[in-house]
Amino acid sequence: MTDLAPLAVFDGHNDLLLTLWLKHADDPAAAFFSSVEQGHLDFARMKRGGFCGGLFAVFIPPVSHVAQMRNQSEAEVLASYDPQAITEAQIAILFQLEQTSNGQLKICRSVADIEQCRRNQQIAAVLHIEGAGALDAELTQLDRYYALGVRSIGPFWNRPNVFGEGIRGAFPGSPDSGPGMTPAGKALIAACNRRRMMIDVSHMNEKAFWETAALSSAPLVATHSNAHALCPQPRNLTNAQLSAIAASGGFVGVNFGTAFLRADGKRDSATTDLTEIVKHIEFLVAKLGEDHVGFGSDFDGVNVPQSLGDVSGLPSLLQALAQAGFTPAQVEKLAWRNWLAVLSTTWGA
Repeated sequence: MTDLAPLAVFDGHNDLLLTLWLKHADDPAAAFFSSVEQGHLDFARMKRGGFCGGLFAVFIPPVSHVAQMRNQSEAEVLASYDPQAITEAQIAILFQLEQTSNGQLKICRSVADIEQCRRNQQIAAVLHIEGAGALDAELTQLDRYYALGVRSIGPFWNRPNVFGEGIRGAFPGSPDSGPGMTPAGKALIAACNRRRMMIDVSHMNEKAFWETAALSSAPLVATHSNAHALCPQPRNLTNAQLSAIAASGGFVGVNFGTAFLRADGKRDSATTDLTEIVKHIEFLVAKLGEDHVGFGSDFDGVNVPQSLGDVSGLPSLLQALAQAGFTPAQVEKLAWRNWLAVLSTTWGA
């Protein structure tokens, strides 16, 4: 393993662990350190793209998705479908990557860990739970996951769970798509605050978002969301939500998915230019300030612009930002400094 480029980008969201669990469960490390076909991420491409680390999502996919990806029937999938086991398996995959990386990848539990990885040109991996379906209402597993290294939780994906439900609805649409949080959901917000775990609002419907804004003592962070004013996907953030994020000293990581970028909401990689990502960054910087915006690619979870391609295309995005007038210092903030700042505020020193 050799360094192919300086490490320059900390990214707020990827679905690599899901890809490895679905397609390479027999030997995920071998796939990661050789090549992951039909995905956006593997070790060599991370290094070429200057990827210094990020939040690695642990996600429980729908039964239908597992069946499709593994060429099984839904009945076959359901026979062994256990949300907690799926969560544990994906966490174990990240530990396997760390153990077989020869020191090239480290699981990080603090900003100091991430900074050390940057100095040593190691990939810094932070465990993030996307959709808390593996947690029970009593939160009996939360301390175990914290001990394993989970430092960020998005309570919802698109499906209901004991904590409430995520955003539903077609394009174009409003994030006001359903009821807010259950009492267990509100207890989860308080429990994360006590442990200084980051709460991700990216998949919250509008009612749950405003409840979180009222309840949480931490900055409001959307790890992989865009501006609703530019692309009226229900999952994107309204101007009112952006104002609340700004007031909290929060942060938005820009999603690279074409459906969350384009004004027409199309999932079309071929005709979506990198400038669509730049437009959302410019808009969010105008709303939040240059210290509160970064990247939340959603690599391995979305269709990205063909001109970006995969993680190895990150230098092209940085160049596009420079061409749009962002200074070197501003590009550095967007690429990694802002993420480390909001994590430091949320987690503590």
